[in-house]
Amino acid sequence: MSFRVLRFARAMEFTIHEINNRTDLLPGITLGYQIHDSCGAVPMAVKAALQFANGMEPFYNDTDSCSKSAAAAVPALVGDSNSTPSISMARILGLFGIAQVSHYATCACLSDKHEYPAFFRTVPSDHHQAAAIAKIVRHFGWTWIGAVRSDSDYGNNGMASFLKAAQEEGICVEYSESYYRTDPRSKLERVVNVIRRSTARVIVAFIAAGDMRLLLEELARQPPPPLLQWIGSEAWIIETEFLRFNMCAGAIGFGIPRSVIPGLREFLLDLSPAQALKFPLLTEFWESSFSCSLKGSSEGARECDGSEDIRALQNPYTDTYTTSNLVYKATYAIAHAIHGVICNDTQCDKSTKFTPWQV
Repeated sequence: MSFRVLRFARAMEFTIHEINNRTDLLPGITLGYQIHDSCGAVPMAVKAALQFANGMEPFYNDTDSCSKSAAAAVPALVGDSNSTPSISMARILGLFGIAQVSHYATCACLSDKHEYPAFFRTVPSDHHQAAAIAKIVRHFGWTWIGAVRSDSDYGNNGMASFLKAAQEEGICVEYSESYYRTDPRSKLERVVNVIRRSTARVIVAFIAAGDMRLLLEELARQPPPPLLQWIGSEAWIIETEFLRFNMCAGAIGFGIPRSVIPGLREFLLDLSPAQALKFPLLTEFWESSFSCSLKGSSEGARECDGSEDIRALQNPYTDTYTTSNLVYKATYAIAHAIHGVICNDTQCDKSTKFTPWQV
């Protein structure tokens, strides 16, 4: 599981609790929420989007009256963390006017309001990042480089923007290779061989963290790779897990500004084995973090004995200073929008009926 994405989900949960305890924002109104796991896959994201648009009932409404089923189940949603699932969801949600606020989908293509009229985000478009990376490459005088990308909307669009900016900066690109985590191993090996045989020692990697991990693991095999200078996109450059690869020493790139959200860290760490057992995602998180089983839920693993210390963990779940504020802002944006529809200066009208497009 992705500990970072779990932190995103729990950051939204924390923010909603905070909003519900405020008296100046949506007074007298309690926000509810549902959390769905898209698994980073388009089919799961589309399923969630359709449920949000049509309701959560797992059956088809075949009655003569469709007034209830015609109403959207939610007025707005936060997500997805990735560009490709976000694009698939935006195509559906836009038809119903349901606001979608993403905290981490950076593909420049999503800025097209004609195609994605109900899509918003709290993270900058990759158009700006691509131009900035080209500037930094030119700043250091690296005019002969290689390029690798995820074979996805994120990687392909981001790299296209970078290559255009690089050409304008007079940077020559020896090769531009793509890879996706579900591709056959032979394709990964081919990409690695291109990197090994090339003369470029500076590589721009517009690539998702999962794809980058596979690429580095393959490069780490014998024979050792040549000395490389990596320039990374935000998807992986801020992830501490890549520090274990010596070849990433000196890697540079642009990340999300660090910020502190009062109370978030304590909220995330206020988790016991009993609480984790109540929710499958938290159960998986606990067992993955401590390599133990909660009441026999995982065969073959030792049973968790209560000595596990969540405060001693150092992983993306506990790193509350990066990117969490993007979820925080997205959730607050939706709350303020709803407030503007159903509230006046001093009070809110619970009986007010509104459609998603008003949000």
